Amino acid sequence: MLPRHFATGGSPVHNAPVSEVLSTQRLQQVLRDKFHLESFREGQLDILISVLGGNDAMAVMPTGGGKSLCYQLPAVVREGLVIVISPLIALMQDQVKSLTELGIPAGALHSGQTYEEKQRTFSEVNRHKRYILYLSPERVQKPGFSPWLKDKNISLFAIDESHCVSQWGPDFRKDYYRLNLLRELRPDVPILALTATATPPVLKDIIAQLKLKEVHKHIHGFYRPNLYYQVESFDNNVEKLAFLRIAIAKVPDGRILIYCGKRTQTEEIVAELGNEFPGMGFYHAGLDTETRQQIQKDYEKGTLRILAATNAFGMGVDYPDVRLVAHFQMPANIESLYQEMGRAGRDGKDSTCLLLYSKQDKGLHAYFIQKAEAEVEAAYIKSRWRALDTIVQFAEGGECRHAGILTYFRDSRRLKGCGHCDICEPKSSRKVDRTSARFVERVVRRKKPKKDKDLDSPLSAEEEVRVDVLRTWRKEYAEQKDIPAFLVFSNKTLHHLARKKPQTLSELEQIHGMGPHKIEHLGAMILEQLEGC
Repeated sequence: MLPRHFATGGSPVHNAPVSEVLSTQRLQQVLRDKFHLESFREGQLDILISVLGGNDAMAVMPTGGGKSLCYQLPAVVREGLVIVISPLIALMQDQVKSLTELGIPAGALHSGQTYEEKQRTFSEVNRHKRYILYLSPERVQKPGFSPWLKDKNISLFAIDESHCVSQWGPDFRKDYYRLNLLRELRPDVPILALTATATPPVLKDIIAQLKLKEVHKHIHGFYRPNLYYQVESFDNNVEKLAFLRIAIAKVPDGRILIYCGKRTQTEEIVAELGNEFPGMGFYHAGLDTETRQQIQKDYEKGTLRILAATNAFGMGVDYPDVRLVAHFQMPANIESLYQEMGRAGRDGKDSTCLLLYSKQDKGLHAYFIQKAEAEVEAAYIKSRWRALDTIVQFAEGGECRHAGILTYFRDSRRLKGCGHCDICEPKSSRKVDRTSARFVERVVRRKKPKKDKDLDSPLSAEEEVRVDVLRTWRKEYAEQKDIPAFLVFSNKTLHHLARKKPQTLSELEQIHGMGPHKIEHLGAMILEQLEGC
């Protein structure tokens, strides 16, 4: 059995701190000399210290936050094979290409290769003392892999997109679930699990499924100061489309991504707006492989500037100048929303993230959950309902959008207010204005649904006082429990409480967003706040 880790030069190191193995200065030198980068991003050095010290580590960093460096740099400074589990062939190929251009030995084994190409990769693994090998999770399960793995000098297992391990995550994959085989086969090798989005329950499940030991947790980088978050509510898709026109017109340069919940919606948006905005296309899983690949190439070259897509346009998407990410329909959970919004502003320049929300969006997701109820475990269905309720509450408002995201993902950094979201800075020049004459003119005149005066009419002075009291209590309670304010209750619920002023637990049942669970845990405290105002 191989020792836990090897320092440069071949001497064994067992959970040694990085100061005894490689100095921070040495790591910074490698960063400059091999990767041509001047400084580490937030969290990267902490993760490297854990990994190079021989510890299991859990790294949660947003898409574009620099996760790959956390397993690539160790392959430069330590002898041995770094095995990276990655779900996408295209992503493997891109990273191998980038590494070989930097002079770092790397290769991949995947289903798209010929026998000769695979043999060439095996030969390279045997020839180099330091090597990064990318594998799919499916390949780990293949016969013959286990004895091969036991015979190699492996310094690190890195599992990218590790949220796919968890049954409670939105992207669960059975082949990821079986990756605990790595720990069983090589308990001496540290594991680095990486993901862009994972809530505390998902993190707990990842750690349990991969059998991580004394794991070092690193949650960094969810704050994106160059992004402006904005959420708008609409009665129908006609209003959404009119608003989307204004948003696109406000972004004359750079790429635009429009995420849709249905394939047909991507095509309808292009049919409606394509003549007005040149360089517009659509992408979804219903297109054949050749067409999808051509669309990706055209978007990369800039032939297409605006792309309406389903979440099939997902993992591995990395363009520096996406200036606008608009969700035409609300996704099923905050993890998906954040990951997709995170494709904006990769170059650090100002970009906007829009969520266009309507009640129909919630109904669509509820339909899919109900349809799945007979096929999957009750606990999983319950988690999907909980995720849907959470994103609805986010859409209906709370405190600062960025602060809510940081708290939701348990980022090491926390904010009271960001100054660049529709809650903190509603008059920002970056905000897309729905009161413009152009928006009003574009909306088709039709009989609109009857509005609820309890939710939509202006508040009285007395009701405004109640709003202030409840908002203050909500903020204090959220900070005490270390949860986002929107998880306590949304702004829509806040205004309904102020309007109706319920006095009993049974009256709380008539308040928007107050279900049995909330009434049981928060009802008495809410009634106490309302009692004196």
